[in-house]
Amino acid sequence: MPELPEVETMVRGLRPHVVGKTLIATEVGDPKFAALRSALVLPAMVRSIERRGKYVLVHLRDQVLVLHPRMSGRLLWGRRKPAGRVRLSLWLAAGGVHFVDPRRLGTAEVVAQFDDGLGPEPLGDLDWLPEDLKKSRMPIKLWLMDQRKIAGIGNIYAAEILFRAGIAPQRPTDSLLPKETALLKRAIPAVLEEAIACCGTTLADGQYRGPQGEVGAFACELSVYGRAGEPCRRCGSPIERSVLGGRGTYACPQCQR
Repeated sequence: MPELPEVETMVRGLRPHVVGKTLIATEVGDPKFAALRSALVLPAMVRSIERRGKYVLVHLRDQVLVLHPRMSGRLLWGRRKPAGRVRLSLWLAAGGVHFVDPRRLGTAEVVAQFDDGLGPEPLGDLDWLPEDLKKSRMPIKLWLMDQRKIAGIGNIYAAEILFRAGIAPQRPTDSLLPKETALLKRAIPAVLEEAIACCGTTLADGQYRGPQGEVGAFACELSVYGRAGEPCRRCGSPIERSVLGGRGTYACPQCQR
């Protein structure tokens, strides 16, 4: 957390407030971001703001400000600094973008060009997917979470995608049958787009919020993630939790094979 739907929600919410406006000052609330003061050439007009995987890219005149929320970061818009651990504020005339990060895991850097090393975006053309899956024996859930294979999917949405496709998370990628790959190819964008429409997922800890403080309503739509012991919404079997790659993994033992 945040994953692609949450980061996409941040970007879409911030875009009307910042694109075409001038970034005039930074206010650093965390020493780890101190280098931004000298690295950013201000004032600078914000040419665009976009998402790449789980990163937020703020394109300025000759620089790109790269923000990575990681586990607990979020970007809020407001005329004043919000409550909480604000690590960085980017001030424009009408207000500021505030990087709130209670666990201090998020990062921010200034580059001339973003060289990400990430895999393809999961909301684009997925015709490459069947061939790439054949090249690996990784468990399919870990493959989905590998940012070098496909960008933006984390633990929550990997679990939900695999439930939607009816595939067990431990299955080696090269074991998937063509019909299963076709189901996965449909499930990936479907789950992510539904989550974006709900402004992402706010879990019980309440940490994630959209740019205006909105709650991510996809938490009410989760089929398996965080529901260990609860009945499957499809067949009624108890959802099982296991550990895969050091991460909690949720699946229905009957619906996912």
